[in-house]
Amino acid sequence: MKIKVINGPNINMLGIREPGIYGNETYASLVKGIKKFAHSRGIKVKVYQSNHEGDLVSQIQSCLGKFDGIVINPGAYTHTSIAILDAAKAVSIPVVEVHISKVEEREDFRQISYIGKAAVKTITGHGTQGYFEAIEYLIETEGCK
Repeated sequence: MKIKVINGPNINMLGIREPGIYGNETYASLVKGIKKFAHSRGIKVKVYQSNHEGDLVSQIQSCLGKFDGIVINPGAYTHTSIAILDAAKAVSIPVVEVHISKVEEREDFRQISYIGKAAVKTITGHGTQGYFEAIEYLIETEGCK
């Protein structure tokens, strides 16, 4: 099994950006943890981050025929990007949406999730642990085996 983890804008700033909301863990530590977790579960994982919407769309499209599942934290593009939604729909690969913070308890504009319309599951407010939960969900889901 192969899973692609895609991170959007400002996720590379973990540990620096608003630690009261996003925690003190760095992005490098998160990536290391994801790779270690995947290895312990016997699966392959690739992690990608970009601050650019088109790059995220291209990464989703590149998963077609190569990955069994996608874990995505589109950052602020969650609330604005129909292009990311359309890419996820086009590839027809199970997508799990992850948010470090509990977006449903934050500003009104964060209540809209375009990618959520294509996601098989959404995990919010579990910190970086949400990434591991998303990977585990994909492993356990019949459609991803």
